[in-house]
Amino acid sequence: MKLSKKISISTLVFVMILTLLLSGCSQTSKPAATSDQGSSQSAGQKIKVAFVYVGPVGDFGYTYAQDQGRKYLESHMKNVETTYVENVPETADCERVFTDLAQKGNNIIIGTSYGYMDYMVDVSKKFPNVVFEHCSGYKTTDNLGTYFNRDYQARYLTGMVAGKYTKSNILGFLAPFGTPEVIRNIDAFTLGAQSVNPKVQVKVVWTNSWNDPATEKTAANSLIDAGADVLAMHVDSPSFAQTAQDRGVLAIGHDSDMSKFAPNSILVGDVSNWGPYFEQVVKDVTNKTWKSSQYFGGIKDGGVIDITPFSSKVDKDFQATVTAKRQDIIDGKFVPFTGPVYDQNGNLKVKDGDKATDEMLLSINWFVKGVVGSIPKS
Repeated sequence: MKLSKKISISTLVFVMILTLLLSGCSQTSKPAATSDQGSSQSAGQKIKVAFVYVGPVGDFGYTYAQDQGRKYLESHMKNVETTYVENVPETADCERVFTDLAQKGNNIIIGTSYGYMDYMVDVSKKFPNVVFEHCSGYKTTDNLGTYFNRDYQARYLTGMVAGKYTKSNILGFLAPFGTPEVIRNIDAFTLGAQSVNPKVQVKVVWTNSWNDPATEKTAANSLIDAGADVLAMHVDSPSFAQTAQDRGVLAIGHDSDMSKFAPNSILVGDVSNWGPYFEQVVKDVTNKTWKSSQYFGGIKDGGVIDITPFSSKVDKDFQATVTAKRQDIIDGKFVPFTGPVYDQNGNLKVKDGDKATDEMLLSINWFVKGVVGSIPKS
């Protein structure tokens, strides 16, 4: 009986020790709970925001402006951690980048180029707990919104300056691709120029790239050779303005203040300020009030789009004229695409007194009367 009792107690102690050991192992090896999308966020954790850029952050144009918005976000919100991937092509490669960023636990992913649209739609559906924002597109999902500015407002104003200071009545425009964004800006620029100089023509040369300084220089030279004495563009680098200055003609900047690159050439430019919008997106996500939408902000909306200071070459009286028109846009007294607006072939597109709808502007695929050039087929 003694032996049997001793064995039983030993066995019981062994079982108890084994149970404790197994329990400890189980607690140590249990993985932390996360969502399938990798976007879960514990209290006190920073919100992770990733940006995907089509060009380099140092282009001093479009991508530079977007990245300035990212830096603004970090400096104004201490609970935010940002990362970016630059030079991402508008191909299936970008889908892999968006997927990778979602899997790495980013809470918000911002794609900044039009050609990312369809890929972002697909990726957003696979990661429903991640918020996606796409710049300049028109497609949305439950967790994918779009954002852009009413750049055409500033383009109309800078077009006024170009129309005032051309002597040849020929303006040159460097364009990358025939997207609605680019076409809308060429049209608005032309309408603005024609408002002060009805004789103006705008000649368009396509570069087939968002950022290719060498090609942009060649395109700029070809437009100057064709008689253009004021150049504008919708590409990303200031090389066109440097070429204009070298050739003794004038230029209009785009996306950021490019005057430092060609101070004797640039008269004025449009400038984008994305920081406040990015900040609002993060606040909405943090407060769980974010909803998929299509943001289309104008000059009146905190400077998300505006014009740069004027060059001293622009006389004070005309500066006042442009500034007054800018105020009319802010006050809703003037809309750049107010009819009658005709296309290149003389077809009436916007009736007298009517205003182009956002739907028309976001999908526009025709040039206004006065533009010389054709839109390439996609």
